[in-house]
Amino acid sequence: MSEIAATTVHEAYAFACMKCGYGWEQSYEIEHHVDAHGHAFVVYTADGERVPSPLSTPTCTNCGGHVVRIMRAGRVAGVQELLRKQRAPRAAEAAAKDRAVSTAAAPARHWRLSDLLHPFHRR
Repeated sequence: MSEIAATTVHEAYAFACMKCGYGWEQSYEIEHHVDAHGHAFVVYTADGERVPSPLSTPTCTNCGGHVVRIMRAGRVAGVQELLRKQRAPRAAEAAAKDRAVSTAAAPARHWRLSDLLHPFHRR
């Protein structure tokens, strides 16, 4: 006899690995069941596949580490956006500094047509 889920809840979590710094988000369908003996149990599925509870045994999808912080959904995307905003001014500042250094190292030279034609003049 197959079990039918009494209730199905949709949850999403954000994860951050404390070992490698990788962050990701995952959505789950959490099915609450009751077995033939009246014992409750829960089944987690992600992308249509049965998976272990992310709350009891989180594993980094990047390095396989098990020291993983679990947060509410949207936290990883929010942090990534914040990091992009912080990097943009630094990148612009570095580019401006590089332009200043290259300009100082090689001053701009204005060429006249006569300078360019000089090697072709006959004497």
